[in-house]
Amino acid sequence: MVAQAKRGFSLHIFLPHGSAEGVRIIEKSNWDGLGLVCPRAQFAEVKSRDEFSRTGVYILLGPTASELPRVYVGEGDPLRQRLEQHAAKKDFWTSAVLFTGKRLNKAHVQYLESRLVELAAEAKRCELDNGNRPDLPTLSEAEAAEVEGFLDEVRLCLPVLGVGVFEKPPAPTQEARLLHLNAKGITSRGYESGDGFVVMSGSQAVGSEVPSVPPTVAELRRNLVQKGVLKETGGVLTFTDNYLFNSPSLAAGVVLGRSANGRTEWRDQKGRTLREIQDATIDPS
Repeated sequence: MVAQAKRGFSLHIFLPHGSAEGVRIIEKSNWDGLGLVCPRAQFAEVKSRDEFSRTGVYILLGPTASELPRVYVGEGDPLRQRLEQHAAKKDFWTSAVLFTGKRLNKAHVQYLESRLVELAAEAKRCELDNGNRPDLPTLSEAEAAEVEGFLDEVRLCLPVLGVGVFEKPPAPTQEARLLHLNAKGITSRGYESGDGFVVMSGSQAVGSEVPSVPPTVAELRRNLVQKGVLKETGGVLTFTDNYLFNSPSLAAGVVLGRSANGRTEWRDQKGRTLREIQDATIDPS
């Protein structure tokens, strides 16, 4: 079966306070759902908005010592009460993203919560604060299909808002150029994507880091070992699945266990560095 081409869509982002760092309201063409991004620092002053009185699903986001964000997924009926509880009891989060819909009920948002936790756990691109995946509520076949459709729309919106933790790495396109990194007896392969750089399953990383390794790289390596993305085999670490990094340099740093410039470490079959390939694309002469 031929994969269906992705179609363009429009997102409308409204800034009610006139600030890109403040509350953002997200609406999508041909969708009756609505999203809202709220910095924690502004929650107390905006929680009286109508959106917080609705039934919905929410995502709490916060930084960690590694490059991976900490994430908690929940649902509320209404949202305001649950977020007030988290404002009092959860310290890690710095922003919240919530989604509501005109036809969503309690069972629907419980379904969305369970599915988002499942997707985050599978993608392994965050430190998931949820202890366990909530059980899926019982929905009719028609209801489940409708809520899955709502989830599809949410998943289209989230990367535009800078939240990509629910998505696995995209498959390489026909235009993607496979690159490799060989050093210290290890070999890795990868390719650029629109979201960063994907290191391919079966690639290797050094077993130990240099003393001067950046703390974020060291923490990320430990995190990926804990998640099973990296598995120790024969004194080296092996990628058990394709994994998306924010940049070629972060990917190279994890592979090499040190600070690294991905634009000079990753090379194609002709030996050209990623920098040389990119520069030739910009100036083909």
